[in-house]
Amino acid sequence: MAITILFCVFIGLLIVGIPVAFALFTASLATLLYLGLPAIVVAQQTATGAASASLLAIPLFIFAGEIMLRGGISERLIGFASSLVGHVRGGLGQVSVLSSLFFGGVSGSAIADVSAVGGAMIPQMVKRGFDRDFAVNVTMTAALVALLVPPSHNLILYSASVGGSISIAALFAAGIVPALLMTLALMLTTWIMARRRGYAVELFPGFGVVLRRMVSALPGLLLVALIFIGIRAGVFTAVESAAIAVVYALLVTALVYRSLSWREFVDTFGHAARTTGMILLVIAAAAAFGWLLAYLQVPAAAVEGLRAIADDKFMVLLLIVLLLLFLGTFMDLAPMILICTPIFLPVAKAFGIDPVHFGVVLVMAGGIGLVTPPVGSVLFVGTAIGKISIAECLRTIWPFWLAALAVLLLVTFIPPLSLWLPAVLK
Repeated sequence: MAITILFCVFIGLLIVGIPVAFALFTASLATLLYLGLPAIVVAQQTATGAASASLLAIPLFIFAGEIMLRGGISERLIGFASSLVGHVRGGLGQVSVLSSLFFGGVSGSAIADVSAVGGAMIPQMVKRGFDRDFAVNVTMTAALVALLVPPSHNLILYSASVGGSISIAALFAAGIVPALLMTLALMLTTWIMARRRGYAVELFPGFGVVLRRMVSALPGLLLVALIFIGIRAGVFTAVESAAIAVVYALLVTALVYRSLSWREFVDTFGHAARTTGMILLVIAAAAAFGWLLAYLQVPAAAVEGLRAIADDKFMVLLLIVLLLLFLGTFMDLAPMILICTPIFLPVAKAFGIDPVHFGVVLVMAGGIGLVTPPVGSVLFVGTAIGKISIAECLRTIWPFWLAALAVLLLVTFIPPLSLWLPAVLK
């Protein structure tokens, strides 16, 4: 009965539009009162959940990404991507996909990616004759690559949800090959759709232009290498790398690009603070919810339930992926990671599934939910930028959605795609 109250109150509040953090708080409190436990437990677990030192990396990476976004790095990355693939069929659509790969390594956030790349690319694509639904769909699905490229906030969150017992460096390495596969799949889909619709091909600007734009974008691209190599080599921790990323971003935008004014810096600080506040509130609320899941032995019940259905680890993975895809249709990615990890990770371990591999699968499956209704945050942001209705986008997004799903299934059922690089770099 307590488990029923916990989930029914939470889901019911989400349906009526209550913010996720408050729904988690309320569901936890209602369940504690039913069990006769003191309400102070919610406050204690909330404080404990937000006190993890590893969580410091998230606001710092958010701040670094905001600085690079407002300091001109996004325009240079888009320019470099344009010189590389702008002449391929689908021109600016290909640029949008490749820009998302580059910018994802700077921002680590799908929403930041679709905001930055979409804000620049969608209007240009429409102006040059691309259909509005095509421009929006390419940009939205390409933003999912940012979830896997270091410094992915969501991979850090996955590690933090299990007390930091899973290496952030291993998770960063594990996300790179799936991110490249997602990029290639979406570029191929863009090429096919552009050919079917008869879109024009841009002219190749020449290798000189490619070189100049690469040099211009290089300081931003080096940030990704600085973060990944530094953590992988053990030179500094994830939190230390996040702090270094902030300093580096400030130096690049203020001294190299000379494009970050004091007013923009203040706006950047305020926006990063608001984003951090929202994320940490959800993390804190999910800590109390997760404690109740463990207290009520929900993970153990999930293990036994799945054992009764299947005894093969890949069948179990498929069932978990289907559940995650369903949950992603009405739950944002961050709370889904915090809620689902304590339930499904013990199941994955019980069936011999590597926690690093499972983390990549969890983030990819939840990420696809960001472009599916009714609670797809990337879907809402992308359609707002493109000035098009959600219904109109959903009618033609299915080829891109299927491409993302195909990559998810490949990574799910071929573990070396995510585990090979961490093993090589060990």
